[in-house]
Amino acid sequence: MLEYRAEGLCRNANHLRREELYHCITTGEVLQSTALAFDTERRLRFELGGQRAYMPFEECVDVGPQEEIKDIAVLTRVGRPTCFVITGTEVDENGEEVFLLSRSLAQRLCRRQYLDTLEAGSVIPCTVTHIENFGAFCDIGCGNVSLLSIEHISISRINHSRDRFQEGDHIFVAIGSQDPVLRRINLTHKELLGTWQENAKNFSVGETVVGVVRSVKDYGVFIELSPNLSGLAEYREDLRPGDRVSVYIKAIVPERQKVKLIVIRTLPQDVPLPSLHYYKTSGSIQGWHYADQSPAYC
Repeated sequence: MLEYRAEGLCRNANHLRREELYHCITTGEVLQSTALAFDTERRLRFELGGQRAYMPFEECVDVGPQEEIKDIAVLTRVGRPTCFVITGTEVDENGEEVFLLSRSLAQRLCRRQYLDTLEAGSVIPCTVTHIENFGAFCDIGCGNVSLLSIEHISISRINHSRDRFQEGDHIFVAIGSQDPVLRRINLTHKELLGTWQENAKNFSVGETVVGVVRSVKDYGVFIELSPNLSGLAEYREDLRPGDRVSVYIKAIVPERQKVKLIVIRTLPQDVPLPSLHYYKTSGSIQGWHYADQSPAYC
């Protein structure tokens, strides 16, 4: 099976020789290059190893039977890595040979040979393409985009998807469910970030660490130590969600899945946080348990 990656991660065609480009017509390999222009003939224009190439408007995006391609979906590809398969060549009005490209065919092949074969729980890599307050849109292969809803990003609750991701981030997700008829795939992420026990093992009583305030209640402040682990500190009226703080770990209580914290001081907002740590990056997850003593994955 050919390998299908998110746009930006496919093999770059910019330095391929003419003979190699011809070979890719035969193999159907998904390549990528940066779209240089959306011209007056409504084509995306490329240059591949010094060879001119065009992507006709109808080949720029794969849409459903009742959908129409919108101009904005095409012209926003200019200046961005765009995946495609080379479908052939033609001679232009000047008698020069140009390569013909299709992004829509690459997207259909990706779905048919890769995405449609995945089952619920399958763990795959993807790239964050767009962020909204309700979730992050992710390229799961050749520009096929699916939504990762905010409630499935982490155990620790966040107010906006941007609290966890930025556009262009390469992350791992698991397939939550999919509807091949509607061509809709729902994603989940929190199961890959570990159980309470796995996260708690990374911290020790007596340590002082960096945390992020996630919510402030009358009875205390919930502070995230990692995306799947939070602790509780006493209420402080000067703290707000999103604040970076240094906290002293007063107690870790495994039998109650509790972490007790003491806020030392607030920190500048640009204090870096640890990068995401994945406990699973391949295979499949079934029957994940976050907060008990049973196996995390079964």
